[in-house]
Amino acid sequence: MEIIEITSKNSNLIKRLIKIWESSVLMSHNFLNYSEIQSIKHYVPQAIKNVDHLIVMKDNHDELIAFMGITNQRLEMLFVDGNSCGQGLGKDLLQYGIDNYQVNKLTVNEQNVKAVGFYKHMGFEIYKRTNIDEEGNPYPLLYMKLN
Repeated sequence: MEIIEITSKNSNLIKRLIKIWESSVLMSHNFLNYSEIQSIKHYVPQAIKNVDHLIVMKDNHDELIAFMGITNQRLEMLFVDGNSCGQGLGKDLLQYGIDNYQVNKLTVNEQNVKAVGFYKHMGFEIYKRTNIDEEGNPYPLLYMKLN
């Protein structure tokens, strides 16, 4: 496995990351239906382009399998390809972000129970909750900070 920061966010890279995003979301966001996921998918390229630090993980065959975005010590996104979930890749990636980019805050959908548990396991605690997401949809968000 290799973790690297991407400096050139070209369209081929974005397309591959969107596939990882979709694979991950289909596995973890069971509170969203397929059409909602497809609607959100349109915002993903811009979100990826807007992060200050885009970090990817490659497998031993040089294939992208996970990524995260960080801005101002805040984890903006972390997604692991659905076929690679449960192998500790998210843990390795987040720890890399904590160690190298001082990640200390994040926001997660409350209904994504596995992600909430994962972040708690990694030492984050809830400091704020909202009843809706940033787009005004009825998906509560949890704001977490590193202990």
